[in-house]
Amino acid sequence: MSFRTEYLHQLPHLTAATAEAAALQLFAYQARHCPPYRAYLAALGCQPDQVQRLADIPFLPIEFFKTHEVRTDGAEWEPQEVFLSSGTTQQQRSHHYVRDPQLYRQHAARIFEHYYGPLSGWTVLALLPSYLEQGQSSLVAMVDYFAQVSGQRQPAFFLHDHAALLAALREAKQDTSRRVLLMGVSYALLDLAAEYAGDPALLGLTVLETGGMKGRRREMIREELHAELQQAFGPAGIHSEYGMTELLGQAYSFGDGRFHAPPQLQVLLRDPSDPFSVSATRASGAINVIDLANVDSCAFIETKDLARMHPDGSFEVLGRLDNSDIRGCNQMV
Repeated sequence: MSFRTEYLHQLPHLTAATAEAAALQLFAYQARHCPPYRAYLAALGCQPDQVQRLADIPFLPIEFFKTHEVRTDGAEWEPQEVFLSSGTTQQQRSHHYVRDPQLYRQHAARIFEHYYGPLSGWTVLALLPSYLEQGQSSLVAMVDYFAQVSGQRQPAFFLHDHAALLAALREAKQDTSRRVLLMGVSYALLDLAAEYAGDPALLGLTVLETGGMKGRRREMIREELHAELQQAFGPAGIHSEYGMTELLGQAYSFGDGRFHAPPQLQVLLRDPSDPFSVSATRASGAINVIDLANVDSCAFIETKDLARMHPDGSFEVLGRLDNSDIRGCNQMV
């Protein structure tokens, strides 16, 4: 049995107690078989066989997904799907090459159901206009799969047709056996809230924002964004998702701004001025992610986000690093 086959068999069953050992096994594998990561480690002088704990792992700067084909054992497979980040040109967008599209969809569904219960009990509707328009979005693929698994009668996507969305919300709320999830990029939810504030169709929903103003509106801190959304959607907390093109896993916040991640998605913090100062005990800093579902790309990613860690393992996203495209990886770009 190949490493990949055996590893994927254990992935859904990982716990907090077993995830670290799985991460170290995956690091040893990707240090050999992911060419961009192998070259990055060599440039740093890293000896993979000397890495004994998570804090010793060098994390690949996220910009590599823009400049390189980040593929583990890439000679053995052709991508069945390529997810692209949002951006103005093809060159500025991250590329996540996906070997098995169902791995991503089923993994995302397991995470959602872990926190929210079976998808068969939900109607999932979405306002993701920029993602739909630019195409090849992992978020759109995830929502589309959720709607399929849900078995809902309503379409999942409405682009700019707010009237059709409100009609679907009214219809969905009539089925008292289901809860209604409205997922949307921040600016699109704000546009809907501004146009239909006070409409009863917007009340009693679970609203989940995925972030992103994308230049459409001024940037807001989370508290301000959620307070404005609550004026239209009611006093219940606004949920959030933390995910990105370069990851196959997600973390969720349930209305208090604190994100919770499954064992397959581990968050460590580093000193923003020192990319190699990763610590499992740091209270605040820049986010490094271990996404154990990224078996075919790279699981160890240095992101551009700042966070605060809480004692229970949840984390708050505080913002973005300034000059975040200036990184130690420039020597290889």
